[in-house]
Amino acid sequence: MSDHLTCLVKGNLPLANLLWGKVYYKDIFAGILREEPGDRTSFEYDPTYLNTGNPVISYTMPIESMIHISQAGLHPFFDNLVAEGWLEHAQSRLLNKRHVSRFELLLAFGYDCAGAVSIADPEPARLTKQLLDMSDSKEMAVLTSRASLSGIQPKLAVVAREGKYYPATVGELSTHIAKFPSSGHADLTINEYLTSIAFKALLPDDDVVDLSIEAIEGITEPALITKRFDRTLEGRIHFEEFNQLLNRKSSSKYDGSHKEMSDFIRTVKDCLPIENYRLYARILAGLLLGNTDMHFKNFAMFHTPAGLRLTPSYDQVSAVLYQYKTIALAIGGASNMQIGNLKPKNLITMADEFALPRAAVSMLFKQLSRNKSDAKDAILSSSIGHNNIKDQLIKLMDARWNGTFALIGQTLSMKQ
Repeated sequence: MSDHLTCLVKGNLPLANLLWGKVYYKDIFAGILREEPGDRTSFEYDPTYLNTGNPVISYTMPIESMIHISQAGLHPFFDNLVAEGWLEHAQSRLLNKRHVSRFELLLAFGYDCAGAVSIADPEPARLTKQLLDMSDSKEMAVLTSRASLSGIQPKLAVVAREGKYYPATVGELSTHIAKFPSSGHADLTINEYLTSIAFKALLPDDDVVDLSIEAIEGITEPALITKRFDRTLEGRIHFEEFNQLLNRKSSSKYDGSHKEMSDFIRTVKDCLPIENYRLYARILAGLLLGNTDMHFKNFAMFHTPAGLRLTPSYDQVSAVLYQYKTIALAIGGASNMQIGNLKPKNLITMADEFALPRAAVSMLFKQLSRNKSDAKDAILSSSIGHNNIKDQLIKLMDARWNGTFALIGQTLSMKQ
């Protein structure tokens, strides 16, 4: 990277080039993110930002004049903004270096991050297409973008113009995210589409991301297009994933329990009790549909003037279709739970961990019971997807309902 601070390292070592970048909240300069000697990083709010009543850029970095120090690499808030998986590898090749740090990736591609915060490199690095796959239109689209997206599957930031979708270019704020099938799971986008519409049918009063299967100009294969809930016509909306709210690095998204998210909601000022109930309902609906991959980055909360509120539900995929049978987070006190071993007592124990009244839990299971036929109809009547994957989803949902969910009412009565 060409942008750096020249700092003297301890012990009379030679000068070292340390990275730094400007951090913005929406379009407001918020402060400086710096690399420090010894693998540390720091973030310091700009005095003007501090003194003019602006919001925090992260729940874990309150508005104050002290410098926020991370002892090991990027602070978790920033670390979770860095791209993952396919996009991370493509961006690393664009920088044409043997080893690329997460800080370098954030500086080079931090214009269009999740949420309201962006990072600007004062002297942007020169990108090269030398190591890109020139025959892959998706990889070529990464060359002209400055977006950072999490998740391991291939995806691009795109913009909607006059009913068509285009890859976002430098300086352009994306309106949608395009996901593509992975090499090992050719029907992954179809799976997510069908699972998401079934999830919406199970919880019709909840918010779920808007998505569709569409073509992208210049790219041969169709994609799952998700409307970004963190963007409006006016610009960026502030939100954080639970991995950020709980102060976890991106690599730690599977380390913990659903209870930790409930504890956060129930103890943070101005969070509403209904958010705790909605979180529990989303976990149950996801499990019923076979989504074993619900980790801390798959749940998030908006920053609003009234307090933190859950974002729409997203990334609903029936991972059991690909033999991912271990539930991502500890549930009801049990870690590494196989979804086939899930019992009513685990779900009720989790409800107790969430401090939910038994009457509310009973009401939720009755709702799921009433709506499961609507979820099946949503899958079967969809014009997207082939009969094989539809039948698989419904068969697995029926097996899970009959083996676990249908016994909840009986178990609750026994406990009462």
